[in-house]
Amino acid sequence: MPRCGCRSGTADASQLKGTDMAKVVCVLYDDPVDGYPTSYARDDLPKIDQYPDGQSLPTPKAIDFQPGTLLGSVSGELGLRKYVESLGHEFVVTSSKDGPNSDLEKHLHDAEVIISQPFWPAYLTAERIAKAPKLKLALTAGIGSDHVDLQAAIDHGVTVAEVTYCNSNSVAEHVVMMVLGLVRNYIPSHDWARNGGWNIADCVARSYDVEGMHVGTVAAGRIGLRVLRLLAPFGMHLHYNDRHRLPEAVEKELNLTWHATREEMYGVCDVVTLNCPLHPETEHMINDETLKLFKRGAYLVNTARGKLCDRDAIVRALESGRLAGYAGDVWFPQPAPNDHPWRTMPHNGMTPHISGTSLSAQTRYAAGTREILECHFENRPIRDEYLIVQGGSLAGVGAHSYSKGNATGGSEEAEKYERA
Repeated sequence: MPRCGCRSGTADASQLKGTDMAKVVCVLYDDPVDGYPTSYARDDLPKIDQYPDGQSLPTPKAIDFQPGTLLGSVSGELGLRKYVESLGHEFVVTSSKDGPNSDLEKHLHDAEVIISQPFWPAYLTAERIAKAPKLKLALTAGIGSDHVDLQAAIDHGVTVAEVTYCNSNSVAEHVVMMVLGLVRNYIPSHDWARNGGWNIADCVARSYDVEGMHVGTVAAGRIGLRVLRLLAPFGMHLHYNDRHRLPEAVEKELNLTWHATREEMYGVCDVVTLNCPLHPETEHMINDETLKLFKRGAYLVNTARGKLCDRDAIVRALESGRLAGYAGDVWFPQPAPNDHPWRTMPHNGMTPHISGTSLSAQTRYAAGTREILECHFENRPIRDEYLIVQGGSLAGVGAHSYSKGNATGGSEEAEKYERA
């Protein structure tokens, strides 16, 4: 696997006398194998003024990047270097994150801010947080902070923040794509065409219409509700489970059926999509026992977190026919080891974790990361909707969506990917 080097630097500190220099460590995924892009398929991005619930898009004072460019890889640097170094701080960008010899490990001792993306998570375990006495902010460039031991962050007074809503619609679109891909048997059919075949019977032997099917989402927050809205025009029957029931007006608008428990919902659905956060209460909630509650031949789509599912139980369910298909772009750990069984299990539609890092989404979460950093360095409050942990407790959106505890256990397995 290609590796990118560690890049660091600081502005001329003499220009910023009186400023305490901080180290900002930014962990990003590797550049494309053919090198960082010099051109793109499109010249611009569609303009979005606000999110569907009225929340404003990120509002940094400025940005130093071109929207629609590859910001999430090492060379893209989230468009942050000019800003961070202009304050006299050290800015380290690396993709090396796993194991005791990783660049991340080497910088823990004096890092004040660690930025990571869910797609290439810097696992901040309790052990790593203990090695980072200067750490004040663990910032997720995206949505989902389960790669941080939230209990350890609480115990050590570390603020955890993420760019809420920045890529929710991006993920929801990916869910719809995967639902259609599984039910219509798209990937195997494409393989027949790509490999020179015209085997129509083989293609359609597992192909169905989604019209009339029952689809249910575990969690109907920003992503789950958007998935239901996008699937409604297909003539599907819509179900959801969430500990926070939706307003009656929304239920009537979409003709939603609410289920008090997710277990109750599983048995009535042809398609189940997981759109809830990972925390100790949801870890491995899909397992051998809960899969027995599913319809035989149901489809499961998971773009939330890989650890919501028992890895080997999913494989067994596909091999037995309990599940007709499983698709998702989330694994545990990430990156997934080369021998991860989800790479080769039958009837899968897996991709690397890409649903929330489209070029459109990157523009929003890079701007949101800049906004949070501005608040941090200027001692201004971070938006409540961005906060997960602050002041020694769950805060903001974190108090609504997460529970205390740790879901990072086992993340050291990611090292296998580096050694393979």
